Amino acid sequence: MKPAERPRRNQEGAVLLTAALSMLFLIGFMGLALDFGRLFLIRTELQTATDSCALSAAQELDQQPNSITRAISAGMSAGNANAVNLQSVDWAGQGQLDPGSFTFYDSSYVATTDPLQATYVECSHTQGNIPIRVLNAMGAFIRDASAFPATRTVAAQAVATRVSAQTTCPLPIAVKRAAGTSPPLYGFQVGQWVIIYGDDIAGGAPGAFGWYNIDESQNARSTRDQLLGLTCETRVGARLRTPGAKTGVHEAWNYRFGIYRNNDDPTVNRPDFSGYAYTPLNWTNPVPQNAFDGTPAAGSHPTAANFVTKRSQYRSYDDTGTSIQNGSEIVFGRRNALNSFHDLATPGIGGQHQQLGASRRVALTPVIDENNIVIDYLCVFMLHPMSGPHDDVRVEIRGNARAAGSPCTTSGLPGGTAGPLVPALVR
Repeated sequence: MKPAERPRRNQEGAVLLTAALSMLFLIGFMGLALDFGRLFLIRTELQTATDSCALSAAQELDQQPNSITRAISAGMSAGNANAVNLQSVDWAGQGQLDPGSFTFYDSSYVATTDPLQATYVECSHTQGNIPIRVLNAMGAFIRDASAFPATRTVAAQAVATRVSAQTTCPLPIAVKRAAGTSPPLYGFQVGQWVIIYGDDIAGGAPGAFGWYNIDESQNARSTRDQLLGLTCETRVGARLRTPGAKTGVHEAWNYRFGIYRNNDDPTVNRPDFSGYAYTPLNWTNPVPQNAFDGTPAAGSHPTAANFVTKRSQYRSYDDTGTSIQNGSEIVFGRRNALNSFHDLATPGIGGQHQQLGASRRVALTPVIDENNIVIDYLCVFMLHPMSGPHDDVRVEIRGNARAAGSPCTTSGLPGGTAGPLVPALVR
């Protein structure tokens, strides 16, 4: 007799149930991978934005009266330049960094709104309404929509301050230490104007400023690249060399004043917060002239005010205007002083000096010994633009770069013990 056949219906039902449960688990794992992967990616993008924000903001914390205002502007500019929410330029319309994203702290890490005490800056932001599609669909499948909400929120924060650098990114100029001078100022005064002679290729006598390539080369094109910030990492102990013909240095120098030739891009070649310039014609103060934060003497131009004031107002080379010719009339007394340049960054709230501005005119310059070896750094303020690569140009001494209240910053690598102050993430 043939054995009785078992019914197969129950087995088929069990297989279908097992397959359905397996699919449910597979969909769940896929949802975890896709949705939480999306959250992780957006969180990473947001962290990059807040890191950029904190570093750029910390760079402005120089204990000056408007340091917090500048820090917020620089932090927003740098942070919002990052794409967030799957590389969305406008962050998927969910809001970007704003002044409320910033908290400042003093050296004891107590919250402060005093720009003279602000030492740390925190940038924080919350990105909401991030869609959770697969897991939300799972909630509908199991008839419990609350188990997997349709949207989630991610947040990020970063804290930065300024610490000593082991490498620096100075201007391609240097001062040769004069005999008998010593740190911190090597015979100069804070506020004193000094001339960099355009045709003095040898760099001048001891105590004089001259053009030096900070990449230890004699390549003429390198000088321009160094002004653009394309070559950095100069260290104490490095040997500097004088360049030949300084091709294009006037273009790169003038970018920092918001002065451009045709088709130059200010979003790439960013200006300072102000392009207002100073010469003995429009700022008549005796030595030390102190155009950075001093008071204009009698006979100065009617528009004259110190750089700290102009920077807080985002003034252009033409003060409140956008005419290179009018600006040249103020600074040089002749309208055609910069006749090879055509475009000027816009001034004021909402203008390019505010929106694209950074600390570009207060910069480092090496101090070198008789063998052209870097032994220290001074902080200098760039006073006026150049019409050509052989122009004489002036800078103002602002002190030793490693002084606690130095307005100088650099893009060098943190970790030094006596170098200039640079922004660094601490949290």
